[in-house]
Amino acid sequence: MKIVLLQSKEQRERIFRESHLDELRKFGEVVLNQASGMQREEHIADLIEGADVAITSWGNTSLTARVLDRAPRLKLVLHAAGSVKPVVTPGLWERGIRVSNATEALGRGVAETALGYTIVSLKDMWRLSAGMRSGGWGPVNRVREVYGVTVGVVGAGRAGSHYIKLLRNFDVRIMLYDPFVSEARAKELGASKVSFEQLLAESDVISIHVPSLPETRHMFNAEKLALMKDNCVLINTARGSLIDEDALVAELAKGRLFACLDVTDPEPPAPGHPFRQLPNVVLTPHIAGAVNNGLARIAQSVIRDLDAFVHGSPLSGEVLAEQLNLLA
Repeated sequence: MKIVLLQSKEQRERIFRESHLDELRKFGEVVLNQASGMQREEHIADLIEGADVAITSWGNTSLTARVLDRAPRLKLVLHAAGSVKPVVTPGLWERGIRVSNATEALGRGVAETALGYTIVSLKDMWRLSAGMRSGGWGPVNRVREVYGVTVGVVGAGRAGSHYIKLLRNFDVRIMLYDPFVSEARAKELGASKVSFEQLLAESDVISIHVPSLPETRHMFNAEKLALMKDNCVLINTARGSLIDEDALVAELAKGRLFACLDVTDPEPPAPGHPFRQLPNVVLTPHIAGAVNNGLARIAQSVIRDLDAFVHGSPLSGEVLAEQLNLLA
């Protein structure tokens, strides 16, 4: 079996440790791309020649028909990143090539980050810490435990479902809004399936885990944000386009909500953006997914799916052609 890693040298070294490459070599010959930066189609075509398995990642160009023509034996593309849209073409599935991504690995990191925001924000640690730095002590009237509160989860994909799993360690009520999840599946996850409006009106914490699609753009608009309870914590680790940021600024300026935003639209927000000034906003630079040592999760997920492919087992991250319109 010939396995070709098509991502640039820099990207490969961020994700794959030498131990991961050694694991890949147990499956067959491993070819590494030693070039830097974005790769030209011609270079990718030369690399992929004769490959049985191709591993892609961020920064890869799409696998066009001209590239695929050079790899008639190719049976599997493992995408060591999230969305496969930058690299896939319809020709992949037409040729019977299977596709898998690392959204499960990325989703775990996102869910863990969202849980961290949940705990710290309910405790009001952000504002209390800022107050103590300036000489204060309290007040603690806004401090809440992760107990007896209602947490609303918007979207039960990889990240959202793992966030629900983590929340089940706490005595909280979990509500889920996801039109593609049945009531039975929501119950199996540990949540109650509700309407978007009910989730907004009853949640003490709302965590967003839906893809950025034309249908989801500004789903948190002025009308929807106005439905949220006072002192609700809004967490966005998905995409900035899901929130109408002008409408959110208006609500935050009233002091009734608290927001943890790992993503904005655009990124980063302008230097003078109100998000940088309001005391009830926490901004982080898109770190919820895999960063630094967390990238090793992606490499391990790629190896697991390769092993599953070799042994005829289901691929954890498999992406089917008909799913593309629902993916970010």
